[in-house]
Amino acid sequence: MIEFPVLVGDIGGTNARFALVEAKGAAPRLLSHEATAGHPDPSSAVRAALAKGGGPAPRSAILAIAGRVDGPEVQLTNAHWVIAGARLGADFGLSSAVVVNDYVPVAAGAAGLAPDDLTPIGPCHTAKGGARLVLGPGTGFGAAALVPYSDRLAIVSTEAGHTDFGPIDADEEALWHALERVEGRVTVETLLSGPGLARIHAAVRQVRTGAQGDKLDPAAITQAGLAADDPHAAEALALFARLLGRVCGDLALTFLATGGVYIGGGIAPRIVRVLEAGPFRAAFERKAPFATMMRDIPTSVIAVHDPALTGLAALASEAETFVYHGQVWRAP
Repeated sequence: MIEFPVLVGDIGGTNARFALVEAKGAAPRLLSHEATAGHPDPSSAVRAALAKGGGPAPRSAILAIAGRVDGPEVQLTNAHWVIAGARLGADFGLSSAVVVNDYVPVAAGAAGLAPDDLTPIGPCHTAKGGARLVLGPGTGFGAAALVPYSDRLAIVSTEAGHTDFGPIDADEEALWHALERVEGRVTVETLLSGPGLARIHAAVRQVRTGAQGDKLDPAAITQAGLAADDPHAAEALALFARLLGRVCGDLALTFLATGGVYIGGGIAPRIVRVLEAGPFRAAFERKAPFATMMRDIPTSVIAVHDPALTGLAALASEAETFVYHGQVWRAP
């Protein structure tokens, strides 16, 4: 039983976004965005958010974190925080605290997305029944599936960002030799993330000119590529789009996501033009012997701001609808 008001939080490697769901069925009211690096621990950030946002004190919490939820204390993948439901409960007098992977609420939010909440990429097919896939490149790479099961919706969180990723043609192979490895590996997240875009750009520059140099800021690469100010940036964005299409297609096959693929994260909304005009959709569909099935699966960018907060509110208010893995702490 979740008691209201419910504190909800979307905690990533760079930013933590907090909101309050004051009653069952209510929309989340944003409290604040806090820089993860600006606080020593989650409780410090929650105190700052509650002080800025005001309103009643929360009675419970549901937090989505960018990391593997596999114990009562969870280490963020790309930041120093350790999150424990018991600590938050003690610090704020809560009756319960739930910690889930950050793409669990994005998947929950996908259940309620309206057409106006989406920017279609490719043909505007009508989504059929079946699983829905949500994923997104940002500071890292997250992915989850929303799978119908009887009268409920099961949310399957994944660590797809940490699977290996290899080249499929000679041009990509040349780039792979120039790519910076992370702990000796090239994974999906190594490339399809903000830092990944910087790695792609550096590899393109090295292969095309032979010059090595410092990696550029991903935002600067995006701006230069969209403005066609830097041919290497433009090529990096096009390659990013193609690789994203390939991974979306692979995961759509994995989950048979005939209900559609929904792309979140911080990068995709900024490069919609590249996704629409570039090789994203061709890479998504190039999945013989299932190319026909892939052509019928719609792909869209989520246009809703802070979709995880909407999904967290759904988890709070519609607890009987969703089945998902998470760490649950309740007051003794």
